Amino acid sequence: MTDYQYPKDIYTEAEPDVNTLANLGPLAGLAGIWEGKRGLDINPKEEGPVKDPYIERVELQPIDAQTNGPQLFYGLRYHTHIVQPDEVETFHDQVGYWLWEPATGNILFTVSIPRGQTLMAVGKAAPDAKTFTVKAVRGSLTNGIVSNPFLEQSFTTESYEITVNINDDGTWSYDQTTLMTIPGYDKPFEHRDRNRLTKIAEATPNPTALAAQKEGE
Repeated sequence: MTDYQYPKDIYTEAEPDVNTLANLGPLAGLAGIWEGKRGLDINPKEEGPVKDPYIERVELQPIDAQTNGPQLFYGLRYHTHIVQPDEVETFHDQVGYWLWEPATGNILFTVSIPRGQTLMAVGKAAPDAKTFTVKAVRGSLTNGIVSNPFLEQSFTTESYEITVNINDDGTWSYDQTTLMTIPGYDKPFEHRDRNRLTKIAEATPNPTALAAQKEGE
């Protein structure tokens, strides 16, 4: 995360633009509803690594600008739902936020999954960047990983990293690695996931942007 000298006045809030979609910087290419049918998950089993194909639906919707006093974020709330081909049962479910801080160039990615794990990964990118990477590490207070007692003991997540590429054809893709320490494995296991996503619907403007549009009608 980039060091930045915030104002000494930590209470006066920043003045945000109402239109989040116009202020997402490198996250702009992620807004919308997406589908990816060629996902690949490499996960650990007792007998060794297993490759599982998956189908993914991701909804990324703009939220109203968020302020912490002088700190200002524009962002996307997301929900990822994954199944395996020809299956109904959820293979993976995930919620959180992608956040962009224009003043610093910092990107924050929060992840929460219903198996009792939460993390915040952090990176940096230029406003017009078409590729960016965010990382989280176990034990950090600013880009850390928190797991329930069973996962912490049996599938210890040491680090998490995801690289996103905004492609020229309007799709976007990602490659993520979760590094895990697992009993019985002689070295850390690289849990890999990757997919390419195609837009199936546009994003809905954030509430204050919608209100401004109605006032202008």
